[in-house]
Order: sequence, then C-alpha cells, then structure tokens
Amino acid sequence: MSIQTEPRSDTAELTWVEISKQALVNNIRQFRRILKPDVRLCVCVKANAYGHGLLEASRVFIQAGADWLAVNSLCEARTLRHAGVQAPLYIIGYVPLSEISDVLELNCRMVVYNEETIRKIGEIAGKQNHEARLHLKVETGTNRQGVSLARLPDIARLIRDIPSIHLEGLSTHFANIEDTTDHSYAFYQLEQFARAGRVLEGAGLSAEIRNCANSAATILFPEIHFDMVRVGISAYGMWPSNETYVSYVRERENGFELIPALTWKTRVIQIKDVPAGEYVGYGCTYRTSHDTRLAVLPVGYYDGFDRGVQGGHVLIHGSRAPLRGRICMNMIMVEITDIPGVQLEDEVILIGSEGEEVISAEMFGDWAGTINYEVTTRINERVPRRLID
Repeated sequence: MSIQTEPRSDTAELTWVEISKQALVNNIRQFRRILKPDVRLCVCVKANAYGHGLLEASRVFIQAGADWLAVNSLCEARTLRHAGVQAPLYIIGYVPLSEISDVLELNCRMVVYNEETIRKIGEIAGKQNHEARLHLKVETGTNRQGVSLARLPDIARLIRDIPSIHLEGLSTHFANIEDTTDHSYAFYQLEQFARAGRVLEGAGLSAEIRNCANSAATILFPEIHFDMVRVGISAYGMWPSNETYVSYVRERENGFELIPALTWKTRVIQIKDVPAGEYVGYGCTYRTSHDTRLAVLPVGYYDGFDRGVQGGHVLIHGSRAPLRGRICMNMIMVEITDIPGVQLEDEVILIGSEGEEVISAEMFGDWAGTINYEVTTRINERVPRRLID
C-alpha cells in the first residue's frame, strides 16, 4: 500500500486535495466537549482516512486529542506503525489467519467474531508468551460482522479458556441509526447488546471497553457513549446524514459545530471556443445551443470524479461552471462562457468553497446518486493530500 504523504517539490500537481488541519482539530474538540473525561475517543481512519490522507489525518487527530485510531486492515495498521504512530490501533476489518502474528507484533487490537480466528490468536499468542487483547463483535441486527447471541455462550467459553487471550472489548454496529429520525430499531439493538454483556458475565467474562457509538450515535445519544466511541465521517466535518442533523436540531442542539476539512482542486489545461451546434465529449450526449467557451480539466473517474454525476458544477473564480458532456477517465469539460478572465492553469475547485459559492461532498453525492462517505473515500490515493493552515 503506497500512501503519498508529501507532494513532490519538483512536480507541478494538476489535481490535489487540501486538508484543513484547523477543521480536523475543531471537529475532535467538538467531540471531546460532549464526551465524559473517562470515555475513549476512537477515530476511524480506514479507507485512507475517508479520503483525507491516512498519515496526515491520523497525526492531526492524535495531536488534537483522539485516544485510539480505527483501521480496516493490517496493511493500514502497518503503514501507521512504520510511520511512527504509537497510539492504540483498533483493526475492525478481517485479518487473515496467516497475518495474525503481525497484528500481535505491531501491538494492535483486533475485532473478532470467528472461532477459527480466536483459536489461532490463542495459539500464536501462547507461543510468543504474549497476551492478545481482543474485541468481540456481537450481532444485534445488522447481519454483517458479528457473533450471534445463540453462538455467544460457546464463543465466550472458548475465550475464557484460552489463557493467552484477554477480552478487552465488546462491540456492535448500528444498522440504521443515521438513516432515520425514528431510532426505535437502534434501541432494540442496544437491548441485544445489553443481553450480550449479560451472556459474557454468565461465562465469567467482562469487557472493560464497551463500544457501539458511531458518529450519529455519539452526537445524538450521550447515554450510549459507554467506555469508547468510534467516530468516523464527522471527524472530517461531515454530518452522517440529513436525518442525523434533523434529529440533532430537534432533540439535542447544544452548539455542536462541524467544519468540513477537505477541498479538492485541479487546474484548467485548455480553453477552447466551440460554435453552436457542436457536440462535446464521448457519445455526442451534449450539444451546444450557443457559441460556447469550454475549459478542459485534468480529472476524471480514475481520479474519483464519479462518472455518474448529473447536473454537476465546479467553481472557477468563485462562479459555478457547469459540466458539459460525459466525464472521461482523466478529463472533464466545463462551460465558462459567462465567467470572464479564465486563463490557462487557473485553479478550479471540485469540492470546497470559494467566495459565497460552495460545492459540498453532500451536494456532489446528490449529483452522483450516492453519499458523502463515498464521494471523499473514492478520491484516488495517488492524488496528493496537503495539510494546510
């Protein structure tokens, strides 16, 4: 896995992402303000920190007061450890049995839910004379990762009887807490989570770090912060959904303010005048109805600019320039007929703000028929991330 941490000084970048350190710090401080002092703040930095740069964002989060970092894979954990990040790392994705020894060597926590994984961890940890700290994930109604309540007694006894394993945590994941303003299903899942805790106690186990709160749950429900929260999308300044924001305003408004941290930029690489009646782009799907001035931009679906975008714009000189024609692999075309003074290599904002105009990740997601999570995480990792301010 190759993560570019600094732009090359000998290369003029044609597209890049700017990450506001000030915004990331603000968002962590907002969460710290609503958490009790003894509640751990774990920030999810999987998927290249939701597109914000794994190393860049992780370092800022730790400096700003995050306690733990959550990653999806051993590869991400290894990148952080090799870069000198010493904070507790929480691997929430699947780790192949053949790589478990690496997890222990890197001093990472693992989320487990398979009997085979637990036995392998016990075997390797025993040989290394090492106590492995595990977090058991229970299934409460999402039916993704997790141990069913029916299987939980057997799994609990298995963990209890392996001396080289320490059950440090118990977790679950909400199915729809951010998709609705009716949170009855989420509280049903909480009842199942409480049942799981009682099953562990019946087997003589206790997990000192209970955690289930994602961004939405952390913002909306202080009573379920428990021992740790796992904050994802909102650490980067984005609301999980409109429904979460509506619920917050209706039930919880307390001055909590998120600041989006990401701005995606590119440059004009050609300006051309196209007569009325000409086609633009592949498939001849767009035809000019008037004499048109176009700007060609060196970014496309390979870079993460979704080919499904319909009705989208970019910002040039603080004005909206509409997309014209199909999005290409490495290029898009926008109309600048009504934007005076555009010149070769002028800066263009794909996501971000300029003057009074804003193109948010949420707006981009609406154009592409998706969500803000996907918009930022799909920005190609080869696109440099630059920390600013």
